[in-house]
Amino acid sequence: MNEFKLPDVGEGLTEAEIVAWRVKEGDVVAINDVVVEIETAKSIVELPSPYAGHVLALLAAEGDTVEVGTPIIRIGEPDAATAPTSAPTSEPVPPPASEVPTAPAEPPVSSASGTDPIDTNVPPEGNATLVGYGPKQRALKRRARKATPGEVAAVVVPGPVEPSRPARALAKPLVRRLARDLGVDLTALEPTGPKGTVSKEDVLAAAGGVAPGVAAPRVSADPAGRETREPVKGVRKNMAAAMVSSAFTAPHVSEWVTVDATATVELVDRLRERREFADVKVSPLLVVARACLLALRRNPLINSTWDEAAQEVVVKQYVNLGIAAATPRGLVVPNVKDAHALSLVELAQALETLTTTAREGRTQPADLAGGSFTITNVGVFGVDGGTPIINPGESAILCLGAIRPQPWVVGDQVVPRQAMTLSLSFDHRHIDGATGSRFLADVAGLVSDPATALLF
Repeated sequence: MNEFKLPDVGEGLTEAEIVAWRVKEGDVVAINDVVVEIETAKSIVELPSPYAGHVLALLAAEGDTVEVGTPIIRIGEPDAATAPTSAPTSEPVPPPASEVPTAPAEPPVSSASGTDPIDTNVPPEGNATLVGYGPKQRALKRRARKATPGEVAAVVVPGPVEPSRPARALAKPLVRRLARDLGVDLTALEPTGPKGTVSKEDVLAAAGGVAPGVAAPRVSADPAGRETREPVKGVRKNMAAAMVSSAFTAPHVSEWVTVDATATVELVDRLRERREFADVKVSPLLVVARACLLALRRNPLINSTWDEAAQEVVVKQYVNLGIAAATPRGLVVPNVKDAHALSLVELAQALETLTTTAREGRTQPADLAGGSFTITNVGVFGVDGGTPIINPGESAILCLGAIRPQPWVVGDQVVPRQAMTLSLSFDHRHIDGATGSRFLADVAGLVSDPATALLF
């Protein structure tokens, strides 16, 4: 019998939340089969099993916050289920299975694809481990939660059990999380999603009390219904800590310029008609991203890091281009690795993959690490500009505003042009105003006249 302990999947993980189990007790798993989805401070990650065998027990429930090194699943042969564990825990030992009713089997929860790589050479039994496999057992930190129908509670309330009601409804992890946050009982809903799954719309309708045949939702609110509370954790908690650290560590300077982007808009229209871009999205963001990569060649200090411990400035000879993305789970900044080496078509493909993955909540920790320069696009929300906070570990961030028709002086005439505002924030410890201004002017020049890229 083997116990799979929550590993450190990278970036110094200390704890994670169990989002959804992909297996149930009695299932047979092989090495590298995905068994659980966890939410770290940065992303949702699928964990593959380092062991092969039968699932003997799930040691943590969906919604539990578990520390690294804590056993979360027990895998082995069925006759090993009664064998003693390697170390006692501080939690009370549950009574034998014969003394409490057994919860009905739970169907696996569907999820996005993709797994983190592990060593496939580990043997199917013995001391197979993942990176960061903690030797120390730690206690589970369980948040208060209401038992769903079919769960085994510490105190069994007498009463008939509805046999036709499933123990757990089929729902994607993000839908299950939304239901948990809104206090909606998934098993009380009539699913309208594909293959009998509960959809996000089902949950939102239940929270509003408008879905037919739905039990009254349990929304966390004050008695007067004027306030609701939402725990700050996961991505939002990490984002808050990172922004506070950046804002009060790096002295920010922000500059902005309004530029005639008509030539960029026209270039985007022409690129969309080319066969090379037939299967990829082309937007002004692509042109601005390319302009930034070219401008960083002439202003390499913008693509640097202040090393406080060593009292050194680290100038990077590569560009890992970050794109700030707003997702249902909070703000994330995945980055395109070695964006400086990509062609325009390759950059367009990389940006589309990056943003799609972020919106679907499938961004992995490796995609969030190692960024060197970031772009944030507030123009998609109809906002003209802003003073963005620098992403930790970087030295500058460029904000794109909305492109709008505006009167513009051309020669001695006022004509309508497509104008946009570019805002640059940079670390004033090692980037002076002249350097920041030159970089911003270079980007603005390329946006107003993309043909000048031939001069770079």
